[in-house]
Amino acid sequence: MRTFYSLCFFIVCSLSVSAQDIHFSQFYMSPLNLNPAMTGVMNCNSRVAINYRSQWASILGSSAFQTYSVSYDQRIAVGRDDNFGIGATFWGDRAGQADFATTTGKLSASYAKKVGGSRKYGNYLVAGVEGGAAQRSLNFLKLRWGTQHDGAGGFDPAAPTLETGFDRDQFLFMDLAAGLLWFMVFDENNSLYAGGSFHHLNRADQSFSSAEEDLLYSRYTVHAGGEFMLGRRIGLVPGVIMMSQGPSFQVNAGTNVKFLLDGGRNTNTQSFQVGLWTRVSNRLDDSVLTDAIILSSRFDYENFALGFSYDINTSGLSDVTNGNGGFELSLQYKICGKQQRGVYCPTF
Repeated sequence: MRTFYSLCFFIVCSLSVSAQDIHFSQFYMSPLNLNPAMTGVMNCNSRVAINYRSQWASILGSSAFQTYSVSYDQRIAVGRDDNFGIGATFWGDRAGQADFATTTGKLSASYAKKVGGSRKYGNYLVAGVEGGAAQRSLNFLKLRWGTQHDGAGGFDPAAPTLETGFDRDQFLFMDLAAGLLWFMVFDENNSLYAGGSFHHLNRADQSFSSAEEDLLYSRYTVHAGGEFMLGRRIGLVPGVIMMSQGPSFQVNAGTNVKFLLDGGRNTNTQSFQVGLWTRVSNRLDDSVLTDAIILSSRFDYENFALGFSYDINTSGLSDVTNGNGGFELSLQYKICGKQQRGVYCPTF
């Protein structure tokens, strides 16, 4: 029963409107959710990215946390070397038996200025902004309270519940973000990047009660990574992301090992990656824990990229989850065309 109540407490905290935003273990496969400055940063003219994550299905079954995202962005040449990017992102998230859900649609724009180098190598500074609207909803009739549990495993839905003061089960709010990105491309297969973003600039009200105000915490993100070939057919693709939002923070770090296929003759079109990552976060008592070990893989073939990852839960919930965390599936498709101009950016 102690484990059961610990799990219930964790789920309630996860549903808090002031908690962390959605996150993907394969953050490098969801660039527009990571930083608006990554809009249009690609080696082709346009890109479509699709991400899906399922978490805690081993415990919650059909009520598992479900997160999905679809984005499109396009690069537009400006002058000889600079680029303008435009994009759109739509994502949704549904958590728990009370159907706590968030649906968001945003538009983003960026400008990439070349600050050094030549046609085949160089470094860029990119600034981006993002704005849109979101809806949050909650099914009050499906909420469960401690007063409805008898402490011995029994549940009585007719028992008295706590007074919530909720008077709206859904609401709309505006959301704004901005970001910066710097990257350097050494050659076709070696690059380095670092960036930061500031989400929820306007700190919209998230309360389900019109009589109270609950402002959404701003989220600060710092991220970095690169691609470094160790030989003709093998290389490393490391990365790190640090996010801070109100009382919560999270760090994802690790690396993929990249293998070029087809004897290394088609370095831009065929490759396979496997990797090991870790996610570290904080507890409510300010201590730090390793939340998950992440196994990842990625396959690139011409303009397609397919990624799969699985989180192995290593927190105190592992007694209930048996180590099961969540899986993710990512898909990207790039459209190049005649406007592609040499090596322009790292591969995301």
